[in-house]
Amino acid sequence: MRLLNWNIQWGRDAQGSVDLARTVDEAQRLVDFDVLALQEVTRGFHALPGGPADDQFEQLATALPGFTVLDAIGVDLPPLEHGRPRRQFGNALATRLPVERVIRHTLPWPADAGSPSMQRVALEAVLQAPSGPLRVIVTHLEFYSLAQRLAQVEALRQMHREAADHAAHPAPAENAIGPFAATDRPASAIVCGDFNSEFGSQAYQRFLAPFDDAPSFIDAWVALHPGRKPPPTAGVYDKVQWSTGPIACDFVFVTDDLRARLRRCEINGATRASDHQPVLLELA
Repeated sequence: MRLLNWNIQWGRDAQGSVDLARTVDEAQRLVDFDVLALQEVTRGFHALPGGPADDQFEQLATALPGFTVLDAIGVDLPPLEHGRPRRQFGNALATRLPVERVIRHTLPWPADAGSPSMQRVALEAVLQAPSGPLRVIVTHLEFYSLAQRLAQVEALRQMHREAADHAAHPAPAENAIGPFAATDRPASAIVCGDFNSEFGSQAYQRFLAPFDDAPSFIDAWVALHPGRKPPPTAGVYDKVQWSTGPIACDFVFVTDDLRARLRRCEINGATRASDHQPVLLELA
């Protein structure tokens, strides 16, 4: 199973030009992915730099025939002009694997008056991967507020505890057709996205803290490149938005039970199709 994680900044490249079709083409050129986990996908935000189209989730579905495209909206605001769609901003997951349960988690947003911020979400999908079911979660944490990032990390950890508890103690379905489906969720998971937290930072370390009641997470890149620091994933080519310099803040974390299935985790440092660099994960 091949997964590509990427903050695509609504298809805006390092020079500021927006072309979502180009971004998808670049992703497909990089790897024949089974799962594409994206951050900063928009609907109705034509006023953003570069003028993205009105519905990028629909664009993704058109560009990826045979894939299921899921959305999770964090920001949902009224249009700036009458007749335009609502302004929505969030995450997307596109996959050609069978999709079971999908959950859209609203992440905490504690008040922090000194920091610009937005509502953040995590999109969870249970996928039938070749080696068995697993949860894939794509998320994007707050940039400006450490307090909010830490609260969001704690929420992600609690979601994982909950899933592991459902895996250990599933409730049966009420019937075959109703919404009270069986509650089992696999404990095995991939959590990926733009964490807006530098490698080794407080939020990064907290996310990787061991669990007593669930499988713990590892950084897939570090597991396959022991003793090395990952290369930067943001600000490599866009020096305007990232005037303070490039950082590593995009990660793919996997539960430790998937360690033996790790085959490859690479950060592509060459593409200029976004202000972030994509991260590729391959599992046996």
